[in-house]
Amino acid sequence: MKYLITIFCAFLMFGCTDKEDVIPKSSVLKIGESVELTSVQGAKITIKRVEGGLVQEGKEDNVLIFDIFGTFCEPCKKEAPALMNLQLKYISNMTLIGLSYFEDVNEKYIIENFAKPYNAHYFIAKNSPANKALADTITEDIKYKSLISLPFKVVLKNGKYRNITDIWENKTDNKYYIGAIDTAVVEKDLERILKE
Repeated sequence: MKYLITIFCAFLMFGCTDKEDVIPKSSVLKIGESVELTSVQGAKITIKRVEGGLVQEGKEDNVLIFDIFGTFCEPCKKEAPALMNLQLKYISNMTLIGLSYFEDVNEKYIIENFAKPYNAHYFIAKNSPANKALADTITEDIKYKSLISLPFKVVLKNGKYRNITDIWENKTDNKYYIGAIDTAVVEKDLERILKE
């Protein structure tokens, strides 16, 4: 009886499908490939894959911050107004891009349930396969092997991922912020990166 229950549970958890259907196909961008993002407000940005990272076409020298978030995520909601202030303060040399791909919500939903109530009027990309491609590329580039926890951020300058403060493990070569991070920490790192 125990064996039958174990087999039944395995079918419930893993299903009875081809192995190819179980493992999601990666959509990592190849060097030279570009993706166009459209914000929930209709603005457009093109992100290009370069050796070692990503750049914003036309603003290759800008610092890029990718914020992978969810509209349901409480820490994401809490930090959104501070991120907006950071974007305004560094508007001439930093681009903040919000990527949501953990949920299937349209731009109207994002505007009404995240951007407006939490003053998140920076560039939030509407849901598209490009969001997944960028998230897959980022996690591949920084060799991040775990499931992404939200919010999740990386910072790039001149197409290279920059070391940023790790408040959890105190590593010196950290390439990402994970979870709720005080915006003062992000700004301190940003000031240093802008001088590099």
